[in-house]
Amino acid sequence: MPHSPISAPRDSLVGARLARGASPWLLPTVATAALSLVRARKSGAAKAVAVPATALAAGMLWFFRDPEREITSGRVISPADGVVQSIMPWKDGRTRVAIFMSPLNVHVNRAPLSGTVTSVEHIPGGFVPAFNKESENNERVVWHFDTELGDIEMIQIAGAVARRIVPYVPQGTKVEQGDRIGLIRFGSRVDIYLPEGVEVAVEVGQKTVAGVTRVDRD
Repeated sequence: MPHSPISAPRDSLVGARLARGASPWLLPTVATAALSLVRARKSGAAKAVAVPATALAAGMLWFFRDPEREITSGRVISPADGVVQSIMPWKDGRTRVAIFMSPLNVHVNRAPLSGTVTSVEHIPGGFVPAFNKESENNERVVWHFDTELGDIEMIQIAGAVARRIVPYVPQGTKVEQGDRIGLIRFGSRVDIYLPEGVEVAVEVGQKTVAGVTRVDRD
């Protein structure tokens, strides 16, 4: 099955917003970099700190970018940037599409369909790497959406580095397809369950872009 012809947008920090929920990580890093740069002219120790601190701050700005996207039309769109890790038929007839997010991906997740958020459940767990099978027992947030296709389940899974999931919208919120709904800090995984009878349009190893890549086919 060929990959989707849609090309991934080239995200940039120019004109991009920063993700909500980034402040606890971003502000101390930027403040340290700024202070070390100011003191670097008079202190050799500060100069030694300034270089790695500035590089780390720049990395944080890149990690927490939240670019605008032109949302693709289609019944189900990808909720996450990343790579399709697995496509698995489920016992109840649904199909699970698991998307692995690396630390270099945009970490903001988007609504795969328009509808109403009927449930947002935080489940404590471990922090093994998101590509590991045992990651299904990791810290996660389980979403349910009431949509034109019925109930759609989506799960945000924390990884070895991503130890905080930040939902943006509460239960009862009406969302449009492609709306920002939450953040997973650093690398992780997002699973979406397609209803029975809905054919998958992506394949394992394919790159996805949140709000842009269509996950199902007509």
